[in-house]
Amino acid sequence: MELNGILPLWKERGMTSHDCVFKLRKILKMKKIGHTGTLDPDVEGVLPICIGQATKVAEYLTDSGKAYRAEVTLGYSTETEDASGEMVEENTEEKQITREQLQEVLKGLTGEITQVPPMYSAVKVNGRRLYEYARKGIEVKRPERKALIHSIELVSPETVWSGRLIRFTIDVKCGKGTYIRTLAVQIGEALGYPAHMSRLTRTASGNFSQRDCVTLAEVAAHAETGAVKEILKPVSYALSDFPAIELEEKLRFFILNGQVLDCHPLLENQRALVFTEDGVPVAVYRQHPTKPGKMKPEKMFPASGKEEV
Repeated sequence: MELNGILPLWKERGMTSHDCVFKLRKILKMKKIGHTGTLDPDVEGVLPICIGQATKVAEYLTDSGKAYRAEVTLGYSTETEDASGEMVEENTEEKQITREQLQEVLKGLTGEITQVPPMYSAVKVNGRRLYEYARKGIEVKRPERKALIHSIELVSPETVWSGRLIRFTIDVKCGKGTYIRTLAVQIGEALGYPAHMSRLTRTASGNFSQRDCVTLAEVAAHAETGAVKEILKPVSYALSDFPAIELEEKLRFFILNGQVLDCHPLLENQRALVFTEDGVPVAVYRQHPTKPGKMKPEKMFPASGKEEV
């Protein structure tokens, strides 16, 4: 039985994203499986997994917005910027932070911000991952990157925080490539204290939230009864951010054969346009990079007339 679709997995702490893919390949007895964005081992949360034909749309899910619940600790920083790393700097003085102070800092970090990726990250510099340099104790210049923070909401109810260590929880909605642990450090810097991210949960990825997710144990249980299709979402879930149009008969042959065509008006100011047949995606087109006024296929799907999951 061929499986095609998106599995909204709840990744548990203690596993890498690759561990999840490895286990799913064994459970589902198939190789064509890929995740949609790395979550560190200490992080739990929503991790959409693409299976079969859905691996073609993994990049759209990777590029989609994310939401996190993070605990920030003021008082010391770590080499990894999270709770797993060795302490780098400590401030043991008694601290007092008001809600108004913190809200002002969070407001200042909302919108487009600049981040320097952590040394313990998968960002490549000169062809090697930063964590490879970090593990060898080699410090390299890290490129600044832009990150888009849609919102930061203070979840903790306190009006004043006092003590040598101060902890509070925030909800963050952001674009791809945002480092929440770096954001925690930036919050600390704005308040004048060393800080790190002490806990993190990804609460949403694209259209998927925790209520949509299943655990590896639940996937295994469905596999034993042959009911995996019941927990898969169709490929169209990954394309919901793009405009979609039902295939016209006059264009059917050309689009199903992936030909370059005159640009459709719906593609103006859009990254992509989805063509469907009976509501099922058959092709994703984008503006041609070198031919103004033309569009070309970015992804093609089998035109079965019925969406497989």
